[in-house]
Formats: sequence, structure tokens, C-alpha cells
Amino acid sequence: MRQIRILFLALVPFLGMAQEQTNRFSLDEAIAHALEHNYSAINAGRDLIDAQKQKWETIASGLPQISGAISYQNQLKQPVNQIPAEFFGGEPGTFQEVVFGQAQSANATATLKQQIFDGSYIVGVQATKAFLSYSQNNKEKTDLEVRKAVVEAYGNVLLAQESVAIFEKNKATLEKNLFETKKIFENGLGDEESVDQLQITLSSIENQLKNAKRLENITLQMLNLMMGLPIDTATELTENLDTLTQKQIDIGLLEREFSMENNVDYKLISNLNEQRFFEMKLAKSRALPTLNAFVNYGGTSFSDSFNFLSGGQQWFGSSVLGVDLQIPIFSSLGRSASTQRAKIAYEKAKTQLTEAEEQIRLQLASAKSDYILSIEEYDTTKQNLALAERIENKNQIKYAEGLATSFELRQAQTQLYASQQEYLQSMVNVINRKTELETVLNN
Repeated sequence: MRQIRILFLALVPFLGMAQEQTNRFSLDEAIAHALEHNYSAINAGRDLIDAQKQKWETIASGLPQISGAISYQNQLKQPVNQIPAEFFGGEPGTFQEVVFGQAQSANATATLKQQIFDGSYIVGVQATKAFLSYSQNNKEKTDLEVRKAVVEAYGNVLLAQESVAIFEKNKATLEKNLFETKKIFENGLGDEESVDQLQITLSSIENQLKNAKRLENITLQMLNLMMGLPIDTATELTENLDTLTQKQIDIGLLEREFSMENNVDYKLISNLNEQRFFEMKLAKSRALPTLNAFVNYGGTSFSDSFNFLSGGQQWFGSSVLGVDLQIPIFSSLGRSASTQRAKIAYEKAKTQLTEAEEQIRLQLASAKSDYILSIEEYDTTKQNLALAERIENKNQIKYAEGLATSFELRQAQTQLYASQQEYLQSMVNVINRKTELETVLNN
């Protein structure tokens, strides 16, 4: 027992390490993981399988169908019939009470049905192919949306982490400034306002740092959710924001050839068009006759007691072969109205398709413009950050030498902090705008 306890204690650190194992993801690895484990992606895959099963269900309805039926009857009180007594040698005008048959009976039949012609079945099979195509395109759209959501979540985590690092650096600088300013004031060489100005700035930075740390945790949980992981999973990102941004700058993407038929939204609108077309064909097919054939075979047995399962019980066989032809003749123009409504819906779908083409072209132009703007803003904010750092550094030197006031230093610091956040946000914008463009291109 003591040896088991010692072994357990020796394994505890390793068990803890196993429980705290950190998952490390690059952006591409995070996307790949999400496409397999994201909850929406999983259900979209199930919808695709469901559509495949539905297609076969429709096809099978027109193939041979075999059904069986078994019935049992026990006449607790048999009906009595009256027959003229003269049939049995009795007096004319009188009747003899007679009970026909036996009290119990059993019947077993098997029926084979085969559809020979049904216009709605032909249209239905064609429509299932269109529905399967819709499910495939819907799965593709879901994957694109999951990819976009993962990229945004990944970028937000990096943004939060970079913000924390910058705020901590700014806090350290301010604490140093405040410490030195307090010493100067205590020695009677400075004014109290300078101390207060720096204290205000420091308090603001401390609040922003606390918020950035909370956001870091929340954005990481959001990324875990997008990847289909428990939100409290220990996850580490292997990319950094600057390197990832550089990788996302691809001017050649703007010149890439665009195919309308490759856009997933266009595919889905086209699927709607097909669906309305088949609904119109289905409405027209209801005016056609339907023809079905069937053959059955069965047996019937009679007895005064329940002995139908015994080997010696006699069964009387029967069989029927037949066809069933149904011809629509007159529906008080109901079928005509249904066909006209289906035709109107189809015409509306064609108009929607034309509108969708124009919207997608506009969406493409807008996505390209936003992507170019994000790159330009990235370059501008990078330059502005360098200038703001230089200005803040000069004011630090001037303030230390007594050539600048605390108000001037605070202005330079505030400008620097704003430039830092603008620069970080511009990098995230480059990443997100590229993803939006790639989604339109279905790249």
C-alpha cells in the first residue's frame, strides 16, 4: 500500500502537466482545426449527409415496394341469416336461421407495387439533385464563414496581447517619470501639478491595462469556441501580429481573376433558381396521369378455435394482378392557378439572381477598396507611430532637463498612446480585410 502511495505521488506532477498541456496553433493550424471541429461546420457536414439520404429516399419511392399484412378476427357473436325454409324441405313462407362460416379467421397477404409513370416522381428526383447541390454549397459557405471568424478571433487575440505588452511598457515608463517627479517636488524643485498630471496619466494607463488583460482572456475564449474547443482550454498562438500582417499583404490578390460562378453566394442563389424551376415543373406535372402496377398473394384460413399456427391447418390461397391508372380531368382551374403561381415564383428567382450578380460585383469592388485602404492605413500609422515615439522621447528629455512642462509631456504621451492603438488596429484591419476579399473570391 505504501509503495502504491509513493508511486501515485511520483506521478502527480506528470498528471498535472498532462492536464495543463497547452495547444499551440498558427493561423493556418487554427483554421484547419476549426473546419473539422467547429460546431457549425460539424452540423453543416451532417446537413450534407442528410441531403444525400433524402435524395435516396426520393429515388427509392419510385422503386419496387413490398408490403405485408396479417389480420385475425374472432366473431364473439356470429351474425345469423334467414333462408327460406323450403330450401331445406320446410313449409313455403317460413324461414330457417343459419350461421355461415366459422367464428375465427386469419388472413395473410404480401403485395408488390411498382410505379410505372408519375410526372411528379421524375421532377422530384431532379429536384433532389438540386437540393444536394444546395447542401454542398451551404457547407462551403459555412466553411468560409468559419474561416473568416477564426481569422478575426485570432487577430483579436494578438491585438489584445500586443495591447497588454504596450500598456505594461507605458506603465513602467510613467511610473519612472512619476517617481522622479515626486523626488524633484519633495526637494522643492518642482510643482505639485506636474505630479498630479503624471498621476492622472498613470491611472488611465493602469485601467486600460486591466481592461486589455480581461479582453485577452475573452478573445482567447472566443477563439477556442470558434475552433470547437472548450473555452477554458489552454491555447497559445505561435504567430505574432506584425509578422502575420506582413504575410497578409498581397497586392497580387487584387489582380486575381474573378469568376462569378465560383462565388458561394452566387451558387446559393442559383440553387434557389433551380428549386423554383422544379417547383414550376412539379405544378405542371400534376396534370399528367399516374400509372402503377401491383401484384399480391395471400392466404385465408377459418376455424372454430385458434389453431392457425398448427401444421395441419388448411389455408386457401388467392392472388391478384392489376394496374391503377389515375387521370386528372377537371380541377376547377386549381391546377392552372398553382402552375401560374409557381411560374411567378420562378420569374422572381431569376430577377433575384440578376440582382445578386450586381451585388456581388459591388461587394468585390468594396472588398478590394477596403483592402487597399487597410494597407495604406497600415503604412501611415506605422510612420505616425515612429514620429510619435520620436516626439515623446524628445519631450522626455526636455522634461528631465526642465525645458518642457508636465502638460506638454502628457500631450506627447497621449499622442503616442493613440498612435500605438491605431497601429495595432491597422494591422488587424489588414488581416480581416484580406480575409473578406478572399471570401468574395472564394479563394
